[in-house]
This record gives sequence, structure tokens and C-alpha cells, in this order.
Amino acid sequence: MKTYTLIGIVLIVIGIFAFAYQGISFTTREKVVDIGPIHMSAEKTRTLPLPPIVGGISLVGGIVLLVAGKKKA
Repeated sequence: MKTYTLIGIVLIVIGIFAFAYQGISFTTREKVVDIGPIHMSAEKTRTLPLPPIVGGISLVGGIVLLVAGKKKA
């Protein structure tokens, strides 16, 4: 595979993922209390939002690279 084609496919997949999920959620553990032998922790869910414009730009960029890769071949 040509590099333009491979990068184009990766960008298209990232664009579809960004449109489908609109963000990435993950869970972190934080210490709440740490006094001697007493330990308490809390789990917090955080979300990293992905705006739709990121998906659109990635999708269009991937399509442009696919077309450019086919013209060079």
C-alpha cells in the first residue's frame, strides 16, 4: 500500500470513530483520605470530548489523501 492510501484510511477510520462516539470516557482513582492505616479512594469517570468538526476534518482529509494516492499511482 502507498503511504497516502494508508494514512487516508486511518484518517477515515478516526473520523468515523469521532462521529460515532463524540468523546472518550475513562475512569480514574483518586485518594480521598489517607490518614495512617485508613485509606479511602473514589472512582471518577472523566470524558474527553471530541467535537464533530474533528471528525469532519479527519474524514475529508482521509478522502483527499485516498484520491491523491490514486492519482499518483
